[in-house]
Amino acid sequence: MTDREPTTCMRCAVGCGYQQRAGDDGEFLDVRGDDDHPTNGGKTCSRGVRETIDPSGERVTEPLIRRGGTLRPTDWDTVLGTVSVRIIEALRNGNDNVAVLGSGQQTNEAAYALGKLARGGFGTRYYDANTTLCMASAVQAYVQAFGSDAPPPTYDDIPDAETHVIWGANPKIAHPVLYRRIADSAGGDDGELIVVDPVESETAADADLHVSPEPGTDLALARAVLAQVVDDGLVDREFIEHHTEGFEAMVGSLPDVDVAAETAGVPVERVSELAAAFDARTLVYWGMGVNQSVQGTGTARSLIDLCLATGNLGPGSGPFSLTGQANSMGNRVCASKSSWPGYRPFDDTAHRKAIANAWGVPLSRLPDSSGPGFVRIIDELARDNVDVCWTVATNPVAGMPDANHVESALEDTFLIVQDAFRSDTVELADVVLPAATWGESEGTVMNMERRVSRVSAAREPPADVRQDVDIIGAVADRVVSDLFDSTRLDPEALFDEVSALTRGTTADLSGISYERLSEELAVRWPAPDETGEGGYRYYDGDGADAEDARDATPDDADGRWSFPTDSGRARFSNASHRGVPEPIDEAYPLTLTTGRRPDAYNTGVRTRPDADDDGSATAARMHPETIADNLRAFDRGETVIESRRSAVTVGVAPDAHVPPGLVWLPVHNPAANRLTLSAADPESAEPNLKQCAVALRAPDRTTTDITGSSGQLNGTGSHS
Repeated sequence: MTDREPTTCMRCAVGCGYQQRAGDDGEFLDVRGDDDHPTNGGKTCSRGVRETIDPSGERVTEPLIRRGGTLRPTDWDTVLGTVSVRIIEALRNGNDNVAVLGSGQQTNEAAYALGKLARGGFGTRYYDANTTLCMASAVQAYVQAFGSDAPPPTYDDIPDAETHVIWGANPKIAHPVLYRRIADSAGGDDGELIVVDPVESETAADADLHVSPEPGTDLALARAVLAQVVDDGLVDREFIEHHTEGFEAMVGSLPDVDVAAETAGVPVERVSELAAAFDARTLVYWGMGVNQSVQGTGTARSLIDLCLATGNLGPGSGPFSLTGQANSMGNRVCASKSSWPGYRPFDDTAHRKAIANAWGVPLSRLPDSSGPGFVRIIDELARDNVDVCWTVATNPVAGMPDANHVESALEDTFLIVQDAFRSDTVELADVVLPAATWGESEGTVMNMERRVSRVSAAREPPADVRQDVDIIGAVADRVVSDLFDSTRLDPEALFDEVSALTRGTTADLSGISYERLSEELAVRWPAPDETGEGGYRYYDGDGADAEDARDATPDDADGRWSFPTDSGRARFSNASHRGVPEPIDEAYPLTLTTGRRPDAYNTGVRTRPDADDDGSATAARMHPETIADNLRAFDRGETVIESRRSAVTVGVAPDAHVPPGLVWLPVHNPAANRLTLSAADPESAEPNLKQCAVALRAPDRTTTDITGSSGQLNGTGSHS
């Protein structure tokens, strides 16, 4: 029996501290919350514990190589030799002939090593991570408004907020430990919970006010609320004057409240109630319902605008994006994806030289742009512009829109898949590199409030399975042998390397070390020295409260705002609603949206929940009116959902919580993304996963449909 090892839950981005212990046979005995951890204080959710102890997905336990159209077991020398030869051959035809796709499931160390290899070793522009599919719009919004990524508030601000606005998110299901904090604060005497979501979700059921816009119209609603705030005189003129720029231009861009409310399908009275909520100390949380839209950046900026206009920036208030994957934040800081480590600007010559010098590579090898983003990289594969694609801890066949297009693109390239579990993408691979999973790997992660914490191994991985950093190091040694100091990469040395590169940046990790984390368990950046840690971003108030923060002037010695923008001020935006990319019409009269279930992990590779006896686990939820209006499309409790891209057969669950005209599918099943479209936000490259037009038709019982004999959605889901 091993001693208890402190670690971090990898189920979501809340960042709960765990104590884990394995038996002599290498199986987990138990996992429990760490009472001393500053993030969760011992609290846990059942899913995080269950999925750490006993994930139900099928493990990849040995290297695989495709021979005769079938994946067959092989050894590491063979598989690494094949991978290195194919990458070297591809690079002879240009640096961009290799694509690399990473993940928010990697540790900071693995993400950094993969980015160093992709950018500094291969020199490819075609490198991204699946974090672009969920958080890129929030990232762009923060950078444009504040000059830097990451939310200003922390979990410590939740108890001090009076109003909690949750927009396009369902944290009761997705982030249950964090949601308990929110619910406790909102349940106080002066507390209020407002939820904006087309569906009456589990979170919305708890709300004091639920506002239900039409899918894809969040920007119209947010601008209507802003216009109402201005009309009602709820703006904080002193805060705006001292700490912001662009307010008058923003006001000039606002729509008529009545028109925008009608576009969003929301009564004007609800818009007024939303506007009035910002007259209190307010935290605004948002999730994929905002980000995964062609207008995601504009909507996220509008939520930030609401905070700026009403002075809701400072302790107990502000904009707070909710992150899904456990290390999405770390990927953004460390992976050299859209910026160099520490949010160093990608196109800044001085920063590029610093990175090239630190890595010991020619400046000319670093790509001149960060690339087109995850969705458009797949398009380059489809155009035969890339010969080799290497995916690490991600499952694009299941997790990306227009999945048939993705599958076709990946089939036409030499595909290297590195993962811990069998997945839809593994089934297309030419080579499979088996990777360690939670409880078998060493490293660090960052949660959504910027806390860095350790992940540790309580047991050894299966005999032929390696940690991500070991696999990356082995590939690097065969392709770019001088990029790393050793063929076997040490996670602590990698962390020290990336933290040194962040010194002096807005995401300074240089005061954090493994030794410090072993003592404090978690440290929030920026942490430029060995004793301090970051608090509320952009404000140095010496413990001042929210009201002091709002009233602080630039010359106030007791409370000083400083934004890393050219002017030193936060910036308003001028976004306006442009319509949805695929409106309903006579041929496709219904709207499809997707959401999370409490029992599944991402798109299901790690969990693979079995359908209930009645099929409801994979059923489409629809309002009884929608069913009644389409009775001819149903046969024996099933229907076919058809979009312009594909069709899937599903079970049906009548549900009055879903508005008429809307069809809801679980995001965890890959068949859902066979229906979605690949239109993306032009600013963030994040796809429009939450809205597309569909129709219903009856199943054809004379032919075999793509879902197989069960009639349920087919497939397993995205990433381990």
